[in-house]
Amino acid sequence: MRRREKSGGKATKAQRHKTADAPKARRRGSSVAAGNETNLARLTRELHEALEQQTATSDVLKIISSSPGELQPVFQAMLENAVRICGAKFGNLWLREGDAYRIGATHGAPAAYVDFLRTEPVFLPNPNVGLGQLAKPAVARHSRLREATINLAGARTLVVVPMLKDDEVVGAVSIYRQEVRPFTDKQIELVKNFAAQAVIAIENSRLLNDLNKLNQQLEQRVTDQVSEIERMGRLRRFLPAQVADLIVASGAEKQLESHRREITALFCDLRGFTGFSESSDPEDVMALLREYHAAIGGIINRYGGTLERYAGDGVMVVFNDPIPVDNPALQAVLMAIDMRAAIGELIEKWRKLGHDIGFGIGIAHGYATLGTIGFEGRFDYAAIGTVSNVASRLCDEAKPGQILISPRVLMAVEKDITVEPVGDFALKGIRRPMTAYNVLDTKAAD
Repeated sequence: MRRREKSGGKATKAQRHKTADAPKARRRGSSVAAGNETNLARLTRELHEALEQQTATSDVLKIISSSPGELQPVFQAMLENAVRICGAKFGNLWLREGDAYRIGATHGAPAAYVDFLRTEPVFLPNPNVGLGQLAKPAVARHSRLREATINLAGARTLVVVPMLKDDEVVGAVSIYRQEVRPFTDKQIELVKNFAAQAVIAIENSRLLNDLNKLNQQLEQRVTDQVSEIERMGRLRRFLPAQVADLIVASGAEKQLESHRREITALFCDLRGFTGFSESSDPEDVMALLREYHAAIGGIINRYGGTLERYAGDGVMVVFNDPIPVDNPALQAVLMAIDMRAAIGELIEKWRKLGHDIGFGIGIAHGYATLGTIGFEGRFDYAAIGTVSNVASRLCDEAKPGQILISPRVLMAVEKDITVEPVGDFALKGIRRPMTAYNVLDTKAAD
């Protein structure tokens, strides 16, 4: 009986111990549950903050990619996200200019403070505080911006993060609170991330602007080259290629505008060409003209003459315009002698084909009005005046193989050229008879 009582007593005592420990276990369970809930809430909050920061960063990057070269949308989105996520009141973005800063963008600032920034967008900061510690300006000045930030904007806490490119400060992002409450390390890191994105946007804008400028320069260069080719083409219609190139390169095309100058004019054509063209097939006429123009064209270019016009077999060339010539009369006579020799060989060939054709030249010297005439897409270079008429009339009077020159031409070439007088001619359009001289050859050097 006693043993049973002892045994029963022990059992009763154990039950009492268990009953006493139950509240402690419950309290421990409640404490663990509460701790788990706290950790879950913290992890949830951190996850939400991380997601919010990631979303904000992604939004800014999207704006950077969708607005190439446009900085304001990027700056505004960056400041808006930074102010919101950091629990701040407003924010500014500054762009560095030497030792000073210019306001680049602002978000959420009071109206009075924004007005202040509009009136004073550039400032030299105090080197001992805020932005001044980033730029370290050589000259210390009292910062009116600091007073305005405190008095007009009510700022009490701020964080300033530099915008760095290759370790050089190019700007800064500043976020403000109107109460004394420090920013956390995570918030500061977020502002640093936004500052880095702002630098990326600025660099992208710079590269895009450089590319646009390069494209504009290339477009302008192409336009200039096309224009130069067009001008060259127009000039080469009546000038030797080298002369046309010289005028375009020197930009002296104003010389082609209407002006007056002393020139030597040469006119040449084929004797008997009208009868030949009336009695021959058109194909034969065109073939003969091609040979004729090819022969005299090369000589004109070689002597630097300006082709004034050619119509069928008639060709007029002037010297001393638009490119000056020391002795234009002598240059014209020397060219005429070479022309006579070259066309003489063709005449022999044409005679074998049964074509009775000759070649004559007239040369005169005097003043004329010169310049381009015509219309858009079809311009010619013309010499208008008595000198042109005299050259044409002398050519009409010239017999096959003759080079008739006026007295003024003779005065300029008589030391170098052998001539013979051929009499006086009553030239059409000229009031007085004119003595003409036929060029025989160049004088032999002593």
